[in-house]
Amino acid sequence: MVRYLVVMASIVFISGCFGSKKFDPAKSVIKGEEEAVLTSPPNVPPPITRKHNTKLVVKLDVIEQKMNISEGVEYTFWTFGGTVPGSFIRVKEGDLIEFHLRNHPTSKMPHNIDLHAVTGPGGGASASFTLPGQETVFSFKAINQGLYVYHCATAPVGMHIANGMYGLILVEPKDGLPKVDREYYVMQGDFYTKGKYGTQGYQPFDMEKAVDEHPTYVVFNGATNALTGDNALKANVGETVRLFVGNGGPNLISSFHVIGEIFDNVHREGGTLVDHNIQTTMVPAGGASIVDFKVDVPGSLVLVDHSIFRAFNKGALGLIKVEGDENKDIFTGQTEVKVYMPEGGAIQKINEKEQVTKAVTLADQMNLGKNVYTQNCAACHQADGSGIKGAFPPLAKSDWLNQDVKRSISAVKNGLSGEIRVNGDVYNGVMPSLGLSSEDIANVLTYVYNSWGNNKKVVSPKDVDAVPSKPMSLDH
Repeated sequence: MVRYLVVMASIVFISGCFGSKKFDPAKSVIKGEEEAVLTSPPNVPPPITRKHNTKLVVKLDVIEQKMNISEGVEYTFWTFGGTVPGSFIRVKEGDLIEFHLRNHPTSKMPHNIDLHAVTGPGGGASASFTLPGQETVFSFKAINQGLYVYHCATAPVGMHIANGMYGLILVEPKDGLPKVDREYYVMQGDFYTKGKYGTQGYQPFDMEKAVDEHPTYVVFNGATNALTGDNALKANVGETVRLFVGNGGPNLISSFHVIGEIFDNVHREGGTLVDHNIQTTMVPAGGASIVDFKVDVPGSLVLVDHSIFRAFNKGALGLIKVEGDENKDIFTGQTEVKVYMPEGGAIQKINEKEQVTKAVTLADQMNLGKNVYTQNCAACHQADGSGIKGAFPPLAKSDWLNQDVKRSISAVKNGLSGEIRVNGDVYNGVMPSLGLSSEDIANVLTYVYNSWGNNKKVVSPKDVDAVPSKPMSLDH
């Protein structure tokens, strides 16, 4: 009898354990509706205190605008919410997100958004392609907790990200994150300007540097000194600080480190795996991490990318100013960390000459031109030259191309902006100069002119050199 009761009790216990209802965010019950609180960096929306899941409406504006990337250096940023990085979005695991992307009427480019927190095609990119002056809407369920990057994924994708189109979305676990005293939003990005680091005035985007992964600036929160001086983060001795750290890239991996602290907890790559007592954590381009630590002594903690030339020579540097009583049991020396001055440095060169293949025949031009087209043009104008109506003009049977070859050469050589009319449709966007050689421009235009029903014009490097290196007046 006793044996029978023990067996029955065991069955009841096991049934209770495995029969309990496990939370499935994909099948969450949605109650009510509210609008998401969005914040600009370095601020973070408050923790979500409601116990239920809801329909959360996110309204995010795309704004193209000039801002300083460094003191005295102006740059045209493409932004989510008017800041770099874009607005911080905080949702709860199991919430239903209704996402509104609104592209401001003054924008020159179409944009979309790829949220890494989305389970679905393109992370929402295909559902959110938005022309200037338009709004698109789509919905998704937040079924995976974690910290995720979002970014624009409109072609050329690298250029959109390099101009600042990225941010973070936090999917809080069902029961929330452990309580801390302060939360901040820090995101690294690499930028590519025509001029060298610190060159004063307006600096446009440099596609060639971006392709070569040779950034002019590597910064936190969109600009040098965005987190220093009056903009430094703040904390008091004894408090626990949580940093939501992202890396928009588009190219570099961050070795994120806080000089003078050890991370108590690191959510590796923003997920659920937590490491402890970490000095430096890797944050990949398009990735994120959550770190927290208790501050024990006063002073300035220095945020850096520990690929250290980026910190002291390209701008990846910020501060947390900690105030409070000293604790000489923990630290008895200096209580301030001074920033080193830029160290300069000689550049070592390898005396090897590059070998460039040059076209001799029309067939050579077509082969080489097709390669250039595939690498630089097809993402926007499509592999068959058909373009995307309203966004990227067609190159196939293009009256705009066939009417004036010098104008076409200038467009590729110098870039093009402003309104044009192609095959009866109006386009008003921006095509950057791609930094191609005269040989490459001749080959790619010869390929385009001899493809898709165009007039079979052959363009030589001499034709390219004869066109001035400055934008031509547009003939609509």
